[in-house]
Amino acid sequence: MNPSHIGNGHYWLQRIFPFLRWWPMVNRETLRADGIAALAGAVIVLPQGVAFATLAGLPPQYGLYAAMVPAIIAALFGSSWHLVSGPTNVISIFLFASLSVLAEPSSDEYIKLALTVAFLVGVMQLTMGFARMGALVNFISHTVVISFTAGAACLIFAAQLKNFFGLDIPRGLSFVETLIMFFSRLTDLNLHVTLVGAITLLAGLIARRKFPRFPYMIAAMLAGSVFAFVLNLLFGRETTGIAMVGDLPGSLPQLSKPDMSAETLKKTLPVAFAVMILALTEAVSIARAIAARTGQHIDSNQEFIGQGLSNIAGAFFSSYASSGSFNRSGANYDAGARTPLAAVGSALLLIFLLLVLAPLSNHLPLAVMGAILFMVAYGLIDVPQIRAVIRTTRRETVVLLVTFASALLVHLEFAIYAGVFLSLILYLMQTSHPKILDVKPDPQPGSYHFTADTGLPDCPQVKMLRINGEAFFGAVDHIQTSLERIEEHTPSQKHLLIVASGINFLDIAGAELLAHEALRRRRLGGELYLYRMKDSARHFLERGGYMDVIGRRNVFDVRDLPMDAIYPKLDVETCRNCPLRIFNQCKDVLPNGEARPKPRSETRDEPPPVLTLTPSG
Repeated sequence: MNPSHIGNGHYWLQRIFPFLRWWPMVNRETLRADGIAALAGAVIVLPQGVAFATLAGLPPQYGLYAAMVPAIIAALFGSSWHLVSGPTNVISIFLFASLSVLAEPSSDEYIKLALTVAFLVGVMQLTMGFARMGALVNFISHTVVISFTAGAACLIFAAQLKNFFGLDIPRGLSFVETLIMFFSRLTDLNLHVTLVGAITLLAGLIARRKFPRFPYMIAAMLAGSVFAFVLNLLFGRETTGIAMVGDLPGSLPQLSKPDMSAETLKKTLPVAFAVMILALTEAVSIARAIAARTGQHIDSNQEFIGQGLSNIAGAFFSSYASSGSFNRSGANYDAGARTPLAAVGSALLLIFLLLVLAPLSNHLPLAVMGAILFMVAYGLIDVPQIRAVIRTTRRETVVLLVTFASALLVHLEFAIYAGVFLSLILYLMQTSHPKILDVKPDPQPGSYHFTADTGLPDCPQVKMLRINGEAFFGAVDHIQTSLERIEEHTPSQKHLLIVASGINFLDIAGAELLAHEALRRRRLGGELYLYRMKDSARHFLERGGYMDVIGRRNVFDVRDLPMDAIYPKLDVETCRNCPLRIFNQCKDVLPNGEARPKPRSETRDEPPPVLTLTPSG
């Protein structure tokens, strides 16, 4: 709603409680649609929550807890009508990779660290939202996200090899060490466990392809669990060796407290910062992707605030760090959700399902969870996007490969930093080399355009260039080198005309460069001219006093004809003997105002000119 149409008090009330903006939309029709979407969301998150908690190295119930209170808070205080928050695969695998080296997974110390990370992530997100820093997520390129996600997928795959094949592989090994250990112990795999994993995987793939509307994870989980039950019934649990997930507590999320001691903060702050980057990137990108289909406006700053509040609240209700979920948000939209009440209803229904179905978790094999996470990992690898990056640009391919390799060989946290840092470095390298084009005036009479495709040669006395890029401190050296090269190659081109329409930004270094070039051109016997300069850049030169050095008469507006002013300043003899006739002015007059003599071929039938002397002559 437009603030001008509502009272100032109502406007600020909606800023503080954003759910008041969409609440008037709620009616019987939307409640029905949101109820259906909520049921679908609760069914989907049940296996996902258990799987993602296992992936994060936490007891299974913590994945379900992360889909309760945080999901409700994010829905009420975010800006998106369809974003569903909760546990995510990328954050889960990152937490495990980062915290498993600090404490034993699933231990009390490990859970305490995970809760502290969630609280710190929320505080950082909330601070960034209040500081109006929502645009910062734009600096994390799409290439970094898809390559990081692909690397995380490979780590998920490696981490679940032990569960899928029933092998004894220690926790905390690197990707390469895990693969080496797996192949060295491949002869020890448990056939019964492997069959359970294979049946689960096969059932999930069939359900996903043949029955796309039915949650494939539920189908896979049921098929694998039933098959494991039959194997245990036939051969005995001691013979099959099929390990189970264990009991889920059929209760509401317990109150919890993050550890704010100096030692714990020192351990968790770097992890929380990386999780914050991941969480905000996921949430905002998902919200924008769905909004592109619905036409809704997404306020990134409000989304930061909603995610921050959800993680802070979650840290006190046994939840680890959460964010927007790709799968659940897409399913929520496809199921017909109309308002964020669908996400709220999904969280409330999940509480009911947990109370009812918790005892069944003791019959859920770890091999089933491993197979489901294999499918999750496969879905994370965006092969078409990766191919598009590799085919399109070398720079982005380097970013992709470095980020991916860092995720596998170094650390997931380092992979994010490496990808973002390398993206910024490559961007700065590109912007520090603005394209500088040779241009000539459009030969059409009266035209005020300068183009690079006229086919005209260079004027012996005037060099004309267009700078397409920013004239800032990082680009000054490249621009100055290009300008000095003119003097080296063609010393007679003492005059320089810069078509400045492509310069959108100018800083002190860029202004100093133009002033220095103007002085240098004068020492050479020429001038510097600027054509079609943006108003912002011109005002910057005025405020800094640089326009006094360049000369206001040498700065031309859009519809000016610079050559009308430049041509009379050129050397007469050079123009008299120049056969090129690049400018329209060359065809009519000489620089000193005399009529240009016609070529001999044009005057052989005319009498020689008569020289008339004035009385003073």
